[in-house]
Amino acid sequence: MKQNTKILERGSHTWSEDSIRMILTPSSTARSTYFYTQEVGYFKTFCPYFSERQNLDSFLIVYTVSGRGYLEYEGQTYTITKGQCFFINCEQHHLYRTAQDENWEFLWIHFNGNSALGYYREFTRNGFWILNVRDDFFMERTLWRIIALYQKKDLTTELVTSNLINGMLTELLLQTATNNADTFLIPGYIREIVRKIDKDFKSDLTLSYFEEFTHRSRYHILKEFKKYIGVTIHEYIITARISYAKELLKYSDLPVSEIAFETGMNNVTHFINLFKAREGTTPLAYRKAWRD
Repeated sequence: MKQNTKILERGSHTWSEDSIRMILTPSSTARSTYFYTQEVGYFKTFCPYFSERQNLDSFLIVYTVSGRGYLEYEGQTYTITKGQCFFINCEQHHLYRTAQDENWEFLWIHFNGNSALGYYREFTRNGFWILNVRDDFFMERTLWRIIALYQKKDLTTELVTSNLINGMLTELLLQTATNNADTFLIPGYIREIVRKIDKDFKSDLTLSYFEEFTHRSRYHILKEFKKYIGVTIHEYIITARISYAKELLKYSDLPVSEIAFETGMNNVTHFINLFKAREGTTPLAYRKAWRD
């Protein structure tokens, strides 16, 4: 929990007697190294069940087994039905509740970890959405297995559950990508831009050049390149130049100033700053680490 931050938590705990709720305290190793479980459970809820929170340092996955519920998140209300799943950041205000005329049965896990936020950002890169789970057996089985592991906890439980959480997150991201099927159908002109950069990244490849090269506006090029490739044109060019610089630093005796020019960067200081920002070290230190 973040210091000096007041957590909002309200709720109506109207669930069946055979529901399961496990509140856990992860070890210091789990907190620093793994995806770690904070709470996990299985609820059979009925109206007026609801849970409202904000400022909770946690991420939540909820998978619906049966019935219907509602999620209020980022100013929108979503209907959740059998086989659907949501993945939210509990720092943000959220409320989920059972429908008035129908019970709601779901499995859930509160978790965190050093890379949890990164996974969430990837999941919501094109906006938040409710997932129609492709492999409902996998999601349900995985969440039940995590519950079972903590019911019979041993020395390996935290490590195994970390792997299971990672598996769920990977499945969510894979389905997010495949649901946006058009992102796999990369237009020919985008492929041509990629090939041009891969071949001629040392050249001065400006947006004006790509406008003429593709006969499309720079706004359209910037938007579509990021959509299909996942990074901006500028970042793609920089990455290609840094990769080539690393090759020269490892396998040539060229001075850093000359390597900068060889990669297409005319300002040596700018090259050094870009290299350090991406690699966490200077070009000279990078070379030294590979040669000493």
